[in-house]
Amino acid sequence: MGVLPVQPGLTRPGPRSVTQELTHQLFDRADRERIHTGWRGLLAGKLFSYLPDQTADERMAVSYDRLRLVNSTVDDPAALTHDARLLAGLHEWAGFVDGGLCTLASIHYNLFMGSLLDHDLYGRDLSDFTSMQRIGTFLCTELAHGNDVASLQTVAVFDRATGGFILNTPHPGARKFMPNTSLIGGPKSAVVAARLLVDGEDQGIFLFLTPLSDRDGHLPGISVRQLPQRTGTPVDHCLTSFDHVWLPREAMLEADHGRLDANGTLTSALGNRRKRFLRSVNRVTTGKLCMSAGTLGMARAALTIAVRYAHHRHIGGPKPGQRIPLVSHRSHHGRLLNSLANAYAMTFLHRSVMDRFVAHEEGEREEVERLVAVAKGWITWRAREITTESRERCGAQGLFPGNRISDLPGNIEGGITAEGDNLVIWVKAAAEMVFGHQVDRGGSDTRPAGEGDLTDLRFLRDLLASVEGTWQARARTALRQGPSGDPVGRWNESSGAALEMVSAHAGRLAADAFLEAAGRTTDPAARELLKNLCRLFLLQQLRQHTGDLLAEQRLTVQHVLGMHQTIDAVLTKLAPHMMTLVNAFDLPDEFLAEVPIANADYLDHYLEGATS
Repeated sequence: MGVLPVQPGLTRPGPRSVTQELTHQLFDRADRERIHTGWRGLLAGKLFSYLPDQTADERMAVSYDRLRLVNSTVDDPAALTHDARLLAGLHEWAGFVDGGLCTLASIHYNLFMGSLLDHDLYGRDLSDFTSMQRIGTFLCTELAHGNDVASLQTVAVFDRATGGFILNTPHPGARKFMPNTSLIGGPKSAVVAARLLVDGEDQGIFLFLTPLSDRDGHLPGISVRQLPQRTGTPVDHCLTSFDHVWLPREAMLEADHGRLDANGTLTSALGNRRKRFLRSVNRVTTGKLCMSAGTLGMARAALTIAVRYAHHRHIGGPKPGQRIPLVSHRSHHGRLLNSLANAYAMTFLHRSVMDRFVAHEEGEREEVERLVAVAKGWITWRAREITTESRERCGAQGLFPGNRISDLPGNIEGGITAEGDNLVIWVKAAAEMVFGHQVDRGGSDTRPAGEGDLTDLRFLRDLLASVEGTWQARARTALRQGPSGDPVGRWNESSGAALEMVSAHAGRLAADAFLEAAGRTTDPAARELLKNLCRLFLLQQLRQHTGDLLAEQRLTVQHVLGMHQTIDAVLTKLAPHMMTLVNAFDLPDEFLAEVPIANADYLDHYLEGATS
């Protein structure tokens, strides 16, 4: 399926420039046009321009209008829901243009429609949702139950008299927390997670399709209270509750994980209620990929703006009357280059994880879900660091929303929390990996540490794998030696080391993806840039672990003493190429033209604004 038509080339393309080669590697290579080009072109349009001086409710309404505009360009919205690459691509380009749109698209296409399509027992008519006559939303988290979703208290009671269900919120703590259920955006329906009760017996949590509102307002029994504005782009987050709302039999979303027959007997291919629930909300895994993609786009946009501004902004030089660009200073460009190395690593990691997700078999489900969760935590945390650094490097100019960088850190906070709080999903991954993971230590290089070279990418990569193994060994030891009979106490002793293991694991996966991208790059100049960026990335990852590596005789004293100088040498090589590196992010010219500090004439913008 397509998004927007892409004009095929009329002639055989010639050799790519360095920038084009980097863009080719960053954006899915041969699949770039299908995944990225349509979204990029659409979101560069005037209807997605920055709109100043709007109230929060007006900005929310615009995000819904833009969601419908996006939908109007999609050939088959149901197919989009099943295409993880294309769906993540939408988030990647929408995130830095309109954070609210990014959130709404994730909820409607992935969590809502994706859940319906994954549980299509009744062959439901989805035309109201594919045409966006009705917007879909997803109600899982409750006011008193967030990450412990298996303890949700909303109930759906099987009604033998009608064969349907009675949906009810039994107490205030069970109100659904933060779904976009207001009347802004038009009529809505929801997929609601509720505990199924049959003759008073708890059958576990299932999903139920529930109409919430029509053009006259919320439906009987539906109570909605809009929450205060949160950090980031405004979305109509609400508290939502149900007062004995009757639902028809087909409202229950059923599949192999659970089916209810006419007599109220539940059958399932899975052994327990927790597994049934996790399978029913499997869409959160795709959601993690989408959240990661959205924050990736934001990080790359922030860096592009900050690097361009660093070249345009001039300050006093060492000689009287001399003016030099900010980017001349290592204290400025060094920080941005570190962020650029991370942004490239994050992008290549996301591509690698997406490849694994799309191709995985059923027997690999748990491993791939953990991989996606680890990558989501690492990417979104790095994105927050990058956007914060980029904003600071723009000084006071970066505080103005019109420069399109000040909102990005706040928007990324939503990605860090959505589809599973980062720390929580990392704790789960850590618990599984302490004994259930084998560290990939790379090749069989048995040379003494003194023969290793800090510019050797494979040497650096294997050092990072060693760090991963060190923290895993510490976590195992702590778990074995923890207080007996006290599971929480034992885990508390081990969790710190286990989380360090996950962090090193994520960094090592990113390094592997980075090295693979550099290896397949055909242009020599582009390949050398990628190698130096990867070298900078690995050196910065290892810098905080030199003590352990020295103690384990993986590094020598000379290595540790020379690391700073080695990093400086890499920065010196990369500094002249910063514009090439951000130009490869391929931000639309139309978007950048509307960002004052991304252009050399930004001072004129302020002077014109002062006199208008």
